[in-house]
Amino acid sequence: MVEHTDDGRYVVVDGRRWRATDPAIPEPDAAVLRRWLMAARRDVGTATRADDAAGESAARSRVQAAKAALGERGPAWWEQSDDERRARWTEGLRRAAQEGFGAAS
Repeated sequence: MVEHTDDGRYVVVDGRRWRATDPAIPEPDAAVLRRWLMAARRDVGTATRADDAAGESAARSRVQAAKAALGERGPAWWEQSDDERRARWTEGLRRAAQEGFGAAS
């Protein structure tokens, strides 16, 4: 079980706080964004092992975009309006769909 801070804004792993995924994202959409994130992370490893600097940079950019769409990076989701939050994750879903990760809803 993942431990959260009392305000729900962070998860705690081995005593370290990490920003939690925006809880307003519908679960099917969050699942698409997580699949996109995991694929990008795998691509970072593949590119790194192949000594492919351009591929690694592109994959790291996708990791950043996926984490921002999930609300884990960029502006804090709890400081955004509902419309800003929705725009953030729908843009992420659009980008994920362009890479073959179909929209869930």
